[in-house]
Amino acid sequence: MTPGARLQAAIELLASIHAGTAPADRAAHEFFRARRYIGGGDRREVLGLTYAVLRARARLDWWIARAWPAEAPRSEETDRLRLVAALLLIEGWNADRVAGSFDGGQYRPAPLSREERALLKALAGQTLDHPEQPDWVRFEYPEWLDAPLRAALGDRFESEMRALMEEAATDIRVNALKADRTAAIRALKAEKVEARPTSLSPWGLRVEGRPPLASLEVFKSGAIEVQDEGSQLVALLTDARPGQRVVDFCAGAGGKTLALAAQMQNKGHIVACDVLEGRILRASTRLRRAGVHNVERRALSTERDPWVKRHAAAFDRVLVDAPCSGSGTWRRNPDQKWRLAPGDLEELLALQESILKSAARLVKQGGRLVYATCALLPAENEGQIRRFLETHDKFHVVPVADVWRTAIGGEGPAESEFLRLSPARQGTDGFFVAVLEREK
Repeated sequence: MTPGARLQAAIELLASIHAGTAPADRAAHEFFRARRYIGGGDRREVLGLTYAVLRARARLDWWIARAWPAEAPRSEETDRLRLVAALLLIEGWNADRVAGSFDGGQYRPAPLSREERALLKALAGQTLDHPEQPDWVRFEYPEWLDAPLRAALGDRFESEMRALMEEAATDIRVNALKADRTAAIRALKAEKVEARPTSLSPWGLRVEGRPPLASLEVFKSGAIEVQDEGSQLVALLTDARPGQRVVDFCAGAGGKTLALAAQMQNKGHIVACDVLEGRILRASTRLRRAGVHNVERRALSTERDPWVKRHAAAFDRVLVDAPCSGSGTWRRNPDQKWRLAPGDLEELLALQESILKSAARLVKQGGRLVYATCALLPAENEGQIRRFLETHDKFHVVPVADVWRTAIGGEGPAESEFLRLSPARQGTDGFFVAVLEREK
């Protein structure tokens, strides 16, 4: 592809991401699957440009609003203008190079308009950051979330927000059913991928760069799975043991289900539930590759599906990885923060509460309910647990530090009875974990 063709592809990919509801990584996968003629090198270039825009959206928009010489640009022009601004402010292109790449040639962007040329002139010589930018622009988050984020992060606000703006590392989980970390490191090295053990998860490896993991033999064999270290810890703290009956209540594509099966050594029974039937059914490929055979997949109509009532008090462990704002994963999904509105958060809180109450019915006496989110906001985390305990006096909190010593070993990073992980402190996605036990 020519440089101009890569720019046009990035504009089209940005438009596709913003027009749909899927996260950027999934939208990108579908975009390139429909354009198999785009080679690996060009794909990386297009993705690099696209994510540069997504990670700097607020600052780019601030500059465009400041420098645009006419009335506000039309919405369909926005992604093109963001890319133009990114080429100057992030990639370091000069105005002539940008203008030369927007020449209207085959597969290349249409020539710049008079207003776009004026924008180029205004942005030439500027830097992405500017002292007049408010914090919500400088740290790339929706303005309406300013107060909740400051309340959640306290004196760590600036360091955590900076960490959330950075690109996430690539973590993998070694599948204990097929390999150990030493064998996995050796297998990865044989395929020219360097990896080192993660600091908290005994299953985790952090790889260097962005290797095409899905194409590696060690991945195809089922010895490894891509999974953030924080997500691995959620599964570990479920403390699922061989022979137990376990429910992964919001299983999604099955990442934590696979981890639970490995923890249980393929012994016992796991039910992987989700209201998105297609997603839970697609997990079969991952289960087969990992050599997992103790999992039953079940699609639920809602969180209050009749199946829950029929299996009340039947499970030793129930994991609720609840749908949430995803604010802890903004490093990976920078587009998601801009999809969230205040009304959406209220709906999420109501859904989380309903899911937690329904899933609790599955827990047997002496069993445990593990509630987790990849969110930073207290209303989605401690607030939900507090409300739950007010109406469920048969449950009590088990301090995560105690569970950590039993399930993982040693002393974990829990600072209270719950666990909070964050990019700035632990280098993981942002996670919250609470462990509740039902009285015998």
